[in-house]
Amino acid sequence: MGAVTDKITEEIASLGVDETAPGLAQVAISLAQSIDEPGGPTGKANAARELRAVMNDLRKLAPVESKGDAVDDIAQQREKRRAAAREQASGG
Repeated sequence: MGAVTDKITEEIASLGVDETAPGLAQVAISLAQSIDEPGGPTGKANAARELRAVMNDLRKLAPVESKGDAVDDIAQQREKRRAAAREQASGG
């Protein structure tokens, strides 16, 4: 595989959309392969434009990850302090 194909395959795997939209994922990989193959610059530019559009669609289909933000971090620290205070109050 070529460099573009490798990166697109990795991104599709990290997005977790290959099961949700397998056809669209395969189109993205096929477009990436056509960019990696030798050919004219016009064909590569067209494939790149289409690949960008397909990847945007795949990114929209990706499940939303629940990652902690600053508010979650503060809440977690607060809960730790409360648990420590409860333990200390109970004589532990």
